Amino acid sequence: MPVSDLTIIGGGPVGLFAAFYAGLRGMSVRIIDSLPTLGGQLTALYPEKYVYDMPGFPKILAKDLASEMAKQGTQFDPEIVLEEVASTLAKTTDGYLINEKFETRTVIVSAGAGAFSPTKIGVPFEEEFVGKGLQYGVRESEAYRDKDVTIVGGGDSAFDWCLHLLPIAKSVTLVHRRDEFRAHEDSVRQVQNSPVNMKLWNQVTELHGSERLEAVTLTHSQTKETEFHATDGVIVNIGFKSTLGPLKDWGLEIEKNQIKVDHLFETNLPNVFAVGDVCTFEGKIKLIATGVGEAATAVCIAKTRLDSTAKLFPGHSSDLDL
Repeated sequence: MPVSDLTIIGGGPVGLFAAFYAGLRGMSVRIIDSLPTLGGQLTALYPEKYVYDMPGFPKILAKDLASEMAKQGTQFDPEIVLEEVASTLAKTTDGYLINEKFETRTVIVSAGAGAFSPTKIGVPFEEEFVGKGLQYGVRESEAYRDKDVTIVGGGDSAFDWCLHLLPIAKSVTLVHRRDEFRAHEDSVRQVQNSPVNMKLWNQVTELHGSERLEAVTLTHSQTKETEFHATDGVIVNIGFKSTLGPLKDWGLEIEKNQIKVDHLFETNLPNVFAVGDVCTFEGKIKLIATGVGEAATAVCIAKTRLDSTAKLFPGHSSDLDL
């Protein structure tokens, strides 16, 4: 296999923008991702959820944003390697060798939160109802049309799904174990002023149904009173457990499951960079919007490492004939 100037670990939105910007700078690029498609969490976890905090889009479906970013990220024809876990990293004379077969001169890790799995409610028969009325996110909104939907959680995803499904579902109920939320203030305000039925200080403690989930038992966390709540579907949005997986064995400096970087987004390994949610530094903000800026910076630093005559800032893309 040919040696690439840059190998990007992770084909999510930040990695795709890194691929675009590296192509813009004339670098040969390889993208390695463990998923079967590009797009990262946008396509794997919440394709039909709206994204509101991406510049240029008042709101856009995650799958549509992923599609557009994939078009942008692949326009310079990077090598794309899907369903491949970046397991090993070995130093070579001119750079690194990944999985004992992918040679590269520089590396950018943009693996998002790493390998992820949904946090479960932790009640009996939970596994049996997965796909039969119980889901950890929404793949198809239309599946909930004219249904009584119950959403569990108090973060952005839970509130976003409440607002998204409200005009589709027959009814929407939000179940949260307290009366404080981790969601954006505006989303909380919208839900509070909507027909969403908010069951606060409650937790799902039992699941009921035969072939499919038909109801849940809600237990009030303060009074311990229980309530039988009929529902056509439960959407659990209480977070994801993530791990860096084999990246932890690369010799990178890790802090709380994130890769430590300096102000140039370089790790403790020379010419190995980390950007987006996978990296950590003082003042870190986890947004796609900030991640793409980190990606552009890391690419430009990598370019100067490969070519000492290259300018750090190449000029604006509007000045170029793409």
